[in-house]
Amino acid sequence: MKVLLELIRIILIFGIAGTIISAIVNGIFINIGADQYGWLGSIAVLLLLIVWYRNKLQFSGWYSGKGKEKLPKTVSQILIMCSLFLLGAPPVLSVLQLIFH
Repeated sequence: MKVLLELIRIILIFGIAGTIISAIVNGIFINIGADQYGWLGSIAVLLLLIVWYRNKLQFSGWYSGKGKEKLPKTVSQILIMCSLFLLGAPPVLSVLQLIFH
């Protein structure tokens, strides 16, 4: 039962929080004219949620089985840097598209 509750919690975290945060990021991209690259923002949000869940939220849930370990520090840093790169790429890509077209 605890595993089922944890799965429901994961679905809610990624489904609801991911959707809301992605909508905010995509709204910002639309306002700056980079709406065609909104999917990069959604991937960035997903990466950040994965890091947040694996390093913090999994320890406050119902599941208490084996295998609950934080991500290694270097993996967390790489995922966060990739996420920041993906968040910064759409404005740059839209400016480059304006310059070269």
